[in-house]
Amino acid sequence: MIMTSRRPASPLVLTLVTAQFVVMLDSSILNVALPSITTDLGLTPVGTAWVLNAYFLTFGGLLLISGRAADVFGRRRMFLLGAGVLVLGSLLGGFATTDAVLVSARLIQGAGAAMLSPAAMSVILARFTGPGRARAMSGWGAASTVGGAAGVTLGGILTAAFSWQSVLFVTGAVAAVVGVAGWFLLPAEKATTKRSFDAAGATLLTGAAVAVVFGVLSAPHRGLLSIEVVCAAILAVACVIGFVLVERRAADPVLPTGVLRDTRVSGGIAVNLLGGAARIACFVLVALLLQQVLEYGPAIAGLAMLPTSVAGFLISITILPRALDRLEPQWVALVGLVLLVFAHLIFATVDNGDSYLLRVLPGLLLAAAGVAFSFTPTTLVISEGIAAQNSGVSSGLASATAQLGGAIGIAVFGSLDATSRAAVLQSGGTSLAAADAGLQSANLAAAAAAGLAAVIALITFPALRRTRTAGSSQSA
Repeated sequence: MIMTSRRPASPLVLTLVTAQFVVMLDSSILNVALPSITTDLGLTPVGTAWVLNAYFLTFGGLLLISGRAADVFGRRRMFLLGAGVLVLGSLLGGFATTDAVLVSARLIQGAGAAMLSPAAMSVILARFTGPGRARAMSGWGAASTVGGAAGVTLGGILTAAFSWQSVLFVTGAVAAVVGVAGWFLLPAEKATTKRSFDAAGATLLTGAAVAVVFGVLSAPHRGLLSIEVVCAAILAVACVIGFVLVERRAADPVLPTGVLRDTRVSGGIAVNLLGGAARIACFVLVALLLQQVLEYGPAIAGLAMLPTSVAGFLISITILPRALDRLEPQWVALVGLVLLVFAHLIFATVDNGDSYLLRVLPGLLLAAAGVAFSFTPTTLVISEGIAAQNSGVSSGLASATAQLGGAIGIAVFGSLDATSRAAVLQSGGTSLAAADAGLQSANLAAAAAAGLAAVIALITFPALRRTRTAGSSQSA
């Protein structure tokens, strides 16, 4: 049953939004706890990196196939399974005494998150439409923004007050609450037509996604030409070729036939990849800018980032729903991408000694608006091009491309940053000058990514294309 009211069922939407909150919380909550974990478990630098990367490997690699599974096996079933797996991974991590167990726990957490997130979003896309959907998706966007930012703060508080293990137990408790609420609130689904699950296509697609994410995450530590990255690239290409061949003959393919021919979907994927890179770079690059260029301490830098979370939340629950009521999502997404361009250009020009209020805060507020206005509307654009019965595919596709874009962006921008720093240091420059040059090049690249995403939106999104065509006709 589709709901069209302006005020969707609050308990249900709150449960779905909280599910996304805990997914994003888990992506960042161990960041501040890493030094304590490294000391307690005796981790190597590579092991420390994989405590974080393991989550993103399974999360990013399994999102799309989990979305498809939600369509075939039921959204409620996948939601509850995802919450349960997330709780299991959190408990295992909390009791971990070796790096192998902790990394395994993070892999399990990522798998649970990959099941939970697209299932929750697909419920919103399937049950709500019009203003109700816009409001629910705005809450979803707010949960994504606040969850990622709150993870850093909450992780630091819990680690300082108790231990790093408490961080994992708390996220497990939140996931358990989400699962219990979902059990009572998520509607039972009646099967209308029996749908098969394309196991061969699913395996190949998952293999390609995991290989790409693994390669991207490994490149900064191992190098682009390392055996791990090269093998991952070969495996990804082989899986993609196999996937295309299998899907041509599949009765019920993982990606419905012709879905990429709709420019809202193909254009939305490209926009989400580039936009995801620019969005995630906002948080990573600004954190480095505050500490390495403006020379703030970790605590002050964390407080300096707080306006981004507050502004992002307020914009997502107040301005964004109204914008989506009055404008098509395609226009709102374009505005968000342009705001991201200006935010990164501001960050690229910040120097040591600059005023936080006059130089940094304006960029943070633009970034908060850009993130809010670009992700949720782009997700809606992609969902417009995919049939309602495949809402799991659309939600998984939107989340997977955003996560993959973010991972690629961090790898590319990080490489540019490192290259620029090395050049300055080799020429006799100071570490401060090197950080300034490196972060400037990274922010300029992020601005270029957001700008290219905006251009692709103008070319591929139907509403924007119609406006350009009408304008050209009138001027002629």
